[in-house]
Parts: sequence; C-alpha cells; structure tokens
Amino acid sequence: MALILCLETATTNCSVGLAKDGKLLFLKEDNSKNYSHAEKLHVFINEVLQEAGVTTKDLDAIAISKGPGSYTGLRIGVSSAKGLCYSLDLPLISVPTLDLLAAKLKAENGIIISMLDARRMEVYSAVYNSNLEQVRDTQAEILDESAFVEYLEKSKVHFIGNGVAKFEEICKHPNAVFHTQQYPSAKEMAEIAELKHQKSDTEDVAYFEPYYLKDFIAG
Repeated sequence: MALILCLETATTNCSVGLAKDGKLLFLKEDNSKNYSHAEKLHVFINEVLQEAGVTTKDLDAIAISKGPGSYTGLRIGVSSAKGLCYSLDLPLISVPTLDLLAAKLKAENGIIISMLDARRMEVYSAVYNSNLEQVRDTQAEILDESAFVEYLEKSKVHFIGNGVAKFEEICKHPNAVFHTQQYPSAKEMAEIAELKHQKSDTEDVAYFEPYYLKDFIAG
C-alpha cells in the first residue's frame, strides 16, 4: 500500500496524478497543442499535493511514463522524477507509455493496439490481448494498408492513441475499431504503479533513461 505521485509527459498531455493504494485521488492535466510540460509539470505536482493535504515527505514512490514518445516530453518528465527521487530518497517506478493507452480500453474480446504518432506515416505501437497482456514487442513502424493484417483477419482490433487517425485513413478492414485522439494519462498509471511497488519492481535512479525506441533526429 503506497502513496505514489504519477507523472505522464510522453505526449502533449502534461499529466500528474496522486494515487493511494492503486486508486487515483487527484489528477491535473493539460493537453495543449504545444508542449506545456516545462511550465506546468511542477505547478501540477504542487497543486495535487496541496489538494490532497500532503507534502512530498508523505510520498512512498514516484512513477513515470518511460516512453516511447516525445523526446522533449520524456526528458522533462524523467528528469523531474529522478530529481524528486534523489532529493526525497524515494524509489522510481517506470511504466511503459503504450501500456497506459491500452489500459484505457476494457475490450471484452479481441486485440488492443496502442499507437503513438512518430511523424509522417510512422508510429510507435504495441499489441495486447483483452487481458492487457502484451503479445508483441513494441516497435517503430511505417503504416501501410497491410499493417496489422495478421490480427485483423482473426478478431476485432481496437486501435487507440494519437497515431490512430492517420491509420484510419488507409485501413478499411471491417474488424478495425478506431479510438482516435486518445492520449496516455497519469489516470491509468495508478493501479499499474501500485502493483509494481508491491513487487519492488523499481528502477536504478542513477542510470534510468527514457525508452526512446529510436534515435533523435533534429529537423
């Protein structure tokens, strides 16, 4: 049982949650078109703590969305999380960003594919069964009409994330269900972070780095 501060900064959604025993208590987030993380992340942290009537000294752990996602967003979130862990001597818990997207869906059957925009026709994606168990490795891949056909031919496939809109334009398979403009949030991090905390599934604060999946290309 733990009081965990949850930070999600992998996309344009700057999201901060406070969870106790796996239940979300407070949530502050802003999904502006432009990244607001540098200006709002620490403001949101202070606000959720104040609303809960607690201080950083009451926290048991910090949870961070590890990626893949925006290089800048991930850097800001991970740096903030590591700084808090260092100063407060708290464990750091990392949660795969695509897991958070999949957790938004409660599909009774079929497959869930989390999909984050990676510019042009490329996405970061991961595949899950209806129990939210990952059944294919996370990949960076270029979309075309035949993408994910091996899953679409077998069952309903729920596509979720901010990379879905461009796939919807080219995928006409009747088994495809599109959940567009969905973003990872600290809201879904609460239960996952609590389970990791119970198992002491934490990161080495000194060496932990975001999961970028592919090298940064400026331009």
